[in-house]
Amino acid sequence: MSHKSFLATALIFGILNSFNVQAQSLKATVVSNTNNNLDNSFYQNNRAPLLKNHFIKLPIGSIKPGGWLKNALNLQKNGLTGNLGEISIWLSKEDNAWLHKDGKGKYGWEELPYWLKGYANIGYMLNDSKMISEAKFWLNAAIENQRENGDFGPLVEKGEGKRDLWTNMPMLWCLQSYYEYSGDKRVIAMMTKYFKWQLSIPDDKLLEDYWEKSRGGDNIISIYWLYNHTGDKFLLDLATKIDKNTSDWKQTNNLPNWHNVNIAQCFREPATYYLLSHNKSDLDASYSNQKLIREIYGHVPGGMFGGDENSRKGYDDPRQAVETCGLVEQMTSDQMMLSMTGDTYWAENCEDVAFNTFSAAFTPDYKALRYLTAPNMAISDAKNHHPGIDNTGPFLMMNPFSSRCCQHNHAAGWVYYAENIWMATPDNGIAAQLYAESSVNVKVGNGSNVTLNQTTKYPFEDMINLDIVTTKSVSFPLYLRIPAWCKNPLVKVNGKTVNIDAKSGSYIKLENLWKNGDKITLQLPMDLKLREWEKNKNSVSVNYGPLTYSLKIDEEYIQKDSKETAIGDSRWQKGADPQKWPSFEIHPKTDWNYGLVIDKSNLEKSFSVVKKQWPKDNNPFTNSNTPIEIKAKGKQIPEWKIDQYGLVDILPKSPLKSNEVEKELTLVPMGGARLRISAFPVVN
Repeated sequence: MSHKSFLATALIFGILNSFNVQAQSLKATVVSNTNNNLDNSFYQNNRAPLLKNHFIKLPIGSIKPGGWLKNALNLQKNGLTGNLGEISIWLSKEDNAWLHKDGKGKYGWEELPYWLKGYANIGYMLNDSKMISEAKFWLNAAIENQRENGDFGPLVEKGEGKRDLWTNMPMLWCLQSYYEYSGDKRVIAMMTKYFKWQLSIPDDKLLEDYWEKSRGGDNIISIYWLYNHTGDKFLLDLATKIDKNTSDWKQTNNLPNWHNVNIAQCFREPATYYLLSHNKSDLDASYSNQKLIREIYGHVPGGMFGGDENSRKGYDDPRQAVETCGLVEQMTSDQMMLSMTGDTYWAENCEDVAFNTFSAAFTPDYKALRYLTAPNMAISDAKNHHPGIDNTGPFLMMNPFSSRCCQHNHAAGWVYYAENIWMATPDNGIAAQLYAESSVNVKVGNGSNVTLNQTTKYPFEDMINLDIVTTKSVSFPLYLRIPAWCKNPLVKVNGKTVNIDAKSGSYIKLENLWKNGDKITLQLPMDLKLREWEKNKNSVSVNYGPLTYSLKIDEEYIQKDSKETAIGDSRWQKGADPQKWPSFEIHPKTDWNYGLVIDKSNLEKSFSVVKKQWPKDNNPFTNSNTPIEIKAKGKQIPEWKIDQYGLVDILPKSPLKSNEVEKELTLVPMGGARLRISAFPVVN
């Protein structure tokens, strides 16, 4: 054999041997959860005696979004979120209580931290120097204006010396993100002093106001965060004190109140306290809360429930809506419950809300939003629709000047979603949880820094491609979440199919000696599925993968004056320009009152999926841009009309007969439909 032939043979043998070594090192298993008895070496899990989380949220900045999600964040930056400081009176730097050490000022309550928790994190994630600088202005004010006794923020009292602590709870979350981004030790000192002051408050003066009493769980989250950094034992006593004085979210078949945002935000409080109490009934209570509200008011598509302002007996039709605040808080709660429990159900619900309801609460450019969004709404206007909905006023209007709470709190929706795409695991691994194009830089295995790049157009396509970038080979487990709707997932490593029988609602755990350039492909085949809502007039909704589909209704945007169509408690700065920031009514240009003709035994006969070109502007959540549609068959239902309250009338009971001519209908993703019929009657 010649020298060249010998070298060639050796090279081929070496390459083959390398592949064989990697093939031998790859181990694939299906698991329902992680082992939270282990302790991640690089990312802080809960300190004892707190129970450890099954998944660990990575510090802000670890994850960089791409694709449509990055585009959504940029639209927010250039839209209402990034420019709210020139509109909202609550973000004015004149007479703002957040800027005064005595906590006094005409403007200052939840609005500033509501906005800041999303605005600042978008700035960190996009590395936007202007946003980061503006965020630091407010954060420095909160830190530097802390009072001698430890209290900080607007000095809001509700009589008899009862200090309203709710307004500080979202600001604590802002400070936590800032610390993760900057490492500013002033945050630790400030929070320690503040919580020592909280511990000194007598029980009969603590959490007595409606909002703070409902939302004490948010305070506990911050207490745990600080305890995990400092280990100060007094914090555990404070967590117990806060739980004791928070509204009772542990009742059997009842909730302390039925306010839609409180439910979405506070149902997780017992599960949060479970980490300290170790009492499984606390964990069970949060699951029961989630189930209870959906059992009574949640037989609707889109992941939420009929809340309007408050859920009301007898008002459970899909025309009942939910606040944009409620959408943000439900997604946030889902992300936290996923981390605490490892239960994939919470990722499912988060995606359901995000993809099918949250995105439709805004105009496509994210420059205006509405207070309430429902699964069935054929008009979005400035009229008062009470008592059809619980709110009195123009609560269906797309208005950038309007609503105080949602106007500010909406900012956190997509950025919190992006922060939880990836999570660290107790065994020094990494989990892909909320699929979206992104990259994550993470310490894994023996402490090596690894970057995983995720390329995908999910949820509009079923392929998810992962590339590993590492300077040296490193062993670590990679978890891939399998959605409950996916029957036959397919995984390939470097082009070779991994033989594994993955179950829906589980994780595929890939343990391997990973090297630079390794490629993992996950395919989540999407099938048509009909969801039947027997307790809501036997209506149905159509799913394809994680997306729910709505009747395509041509939308007519009618521009209005934002000042004239704002909700009553809205306030804006003198220089706020309604011409620059207009509001819109959205009216239907085509008929909406259709039922579906369905062969339930053969859905492929009733529906056909049409794939279209990906939108050039990377904004798929619009009717005109959607890269996927479903063709269906239906008949008009003439007696199903807009009712006396200006709302889609309640659903007629299915099945029903219609003598109208059968037509081909186009269904579009529910999350891109600002006008929508998503819960359909069934017609013959």
